[in-house]
Amino acid sequence: EVQLVESGGGLVQPGGSLRLSCAASGFSFSSYWMYWVRQAPGQDVEWVATISNGDGTHTRYPVSVQGRFTISRDNAKNTMDLQMNSLAVEDTAVYYCVKSPYSYGGSWSDGYRGRGTQVTVSP
Repeated sequence: EVQLVESGGGLVQPGGSLRLSCAASGFSFSSYWMYWVRQAPGQDVEWVATISNGDGTHTRYPVSVQGRFTISRDNAKNTMDLQMNSLAVEDTAVYYCVKSPYSYGGSWSDGYRGRGTQVTVSP
């Protein structure tokens, strides 16, 4: 059974940092592209970051987080992280770890999502 468990969320002031983690099990973690997405109250789910399978050489970010967020993976530990710096109020959301639907990638919207971790950025 596929399991994705996010952790590391919390309350932080604007300009602060948080590091989210995703613990994966039940599948061949290193074989799959992985994503982080988020959902703010009343908003659609927004893609936040992508990392390729294998050694995670390829990463991508939307403009909204480019230069502030960094995605990484540790295949030996079956974990994926999201380092978030220079956080703003607009980054407040529930953050989800997503497994790609196929080992070669595919849309994050078709992937398997964990239960999420709340990130709140507030003065």
